[in-house]
Amino acid sequence: MKRRLPFQVKLFLSLVGFSCLLLALLGAILFHVIDRQLHRDLGQRARVQASQIALMPGLADKVAARDVSAIARMIQPIRRQSDASYIVIGDVHEQHLYHSESPERLHLPMIGGDNAEVLQGKIIISMRQGGIGVSLRSKAPILDADKRVIGIVSVGYLTSYIANINARLLWQAGLYGLLLLLLLFIFSWMFTRNVKRQMFWLEPKDIALLVRQQKALLEAMYEGVFAINAEKQLLLINRAAREMLDIHRPENELLGKPLVDVMQTPPAFFTQSDVAESSSHHDRIMVLNQRQVIVNRVPIELEPDAESGWVFSFRDKNDINTLSSQLSQVKRYADNLRIMRHEQLNWTATLAGLLQMQRYDDAMRYIQAQSEGAQSVLDFVSAHVTSPALCGLLLGKYVSAREKGIELKFDPACQLTRIPAAISETALMSVTGNLLDNAVDATLKAHAQAPVELYISDRNQELLIEVADRGCGVGDALKPHIFAQGVTTKPSGNHEMAGSDHGIGLYLAAGYVHQAGGSIEISDNTPQGTIFSVFIPFSLSVSAGQHHE
Repeated sequence: MKRRLPFQVKLFLSLVGFSCLLLALLGAILFHVIDRQLHRDLGQRARVQASQIALMPGLADKVAARDVSAIARMIQPIRRQSDASYIVIGDVHEQHLYHSESPERLHLPMIGGDNAEVLQGKIIISMRQGGIGVSLRSKAPILDADKRVIGIVSVGYLTSYIANINARLLWQAGLYGLLLLLLLFIFSWMFTRNVKRQMFWLEPKDIALLVRQQKALLEAMYEGVFAINAEKQLLLINRAAREMLDIHRPENELLGKPLVDVMQTPPAFFTQSDVAESSSHHDRIMVLNQRQVIVNRVPIELEPDAESGWVFSFRDKNDINTLSSQLSQVKRYADNLRIMRHEQLNWTATLAGLLQMQRYDDAMRYIQAQSEGAQSVLDFVSAHVTSPALCGLLLGKYVSAREKGIELKFDPACQLTRIPAAISETALMSVTGNLLDNAVDATLKAHAQAPVELYISDRNQELLIEVADRGCGVGDALKPHIFAQGVTTKPSGNHEMAGSDHGIGLYLAAGYVHQAGGSIEISDNTPQGTIFSVFIPFSLSVSAGQHHE
């Protein structure tokens, strides 16, 4: 297969070829201009010399007398000072009386046939064949005292002399041209190398293939993807993004437009402080075009530490909620079965022991006590919480805490008969479950394991959820950051970012609460521990686009 030249070499050769062609054209034009100007200048110089010689005192008398030797003595000093190729003096009959270069032509006719106008008293400039060759010459009439033409003065420059002058000028211009061509070679090579570097050392066909692959990949992705430049103008947007955000215009009409003209975005995601804090964001819950999505943001860096734009990918939060709900239900069901199996085995072993010892009355009392304890919690939760899913969550957390040796106490005043419209049932379960899990974990780290208390109320104009523990508590330095992503009090690294397994629950809970227009607060419990309080209004008065930063 024939090997193709690299793009850099082809571009370099093209630039060099074009530069050489351009220099050749410029040289031809320059030569033409110089040659024409040289002919004009030499013609005028010959005219001046011929006119001055024709006016020399005494020349007319010597021409009239045809005194050849006297004419020669008069003209020879001028000839030595002149740069003309020749000086000729002729009489009114067009015969040579003096020739500076060919004395043998004396008394011979003048050649060229351009003397008619001169004999009429005019000064002319012409290019004609003379006795010693083709020349550029000027002829002037010699007048006597009565202003009658009695002779002719001819001063000329041979074309060979003009060609020598042109050759010298062309040689000098050629040297400058070669130097310029060398500079063009260097510039062309540096320019092509810089172009190749800007193309990441790829060939045009490779770039075209990458563009086609990128377009196919973007269109095949289920996630929505769009990119903007540093001026927040849209660079690309795939089909999934347009469909999810209900954008019905084609992509070519959207590219180059400001992002705010294409979709509604929360301004906090683009603030300077937010960008300075972290160029990348992952799994941020946002609202785009009045639709809740989970967004990731990655910077575009053409140069190190120089952001020239950002790429965003997002998924519909409803899809994530559905999957999360299904996984939560399965996990909760599995945990409850495991706990119930464990307790059932303990309960069966205890009952079997009492029966083997024939302590039937104790066995009956044990059965009644176990039934009454579980039934009382079930009856209380079912009577005060109308959401079946939330009831299941609370019962599961109760059993899970009891298995860990922690008592989950429900405030007698608990009541939940309605859920604010601004928050979904799944989100409310996530908020409550994460707060209870954190309270149980904090209690396990305390020396004296006191009960975890839960209070839920919808009696006023807002939903109130309060979870109190008497565990290890939260330090004052950590409180302002406790709801940030990745921050945890679990022993995984000095109260800092603890990896993907920790530091997510409170961040998600705070995000759900803020999106619903509510607030979440943290305070110290007495004598120790922490109280988390959640307030979610039933009438949403803030934008649903708010989110926790």
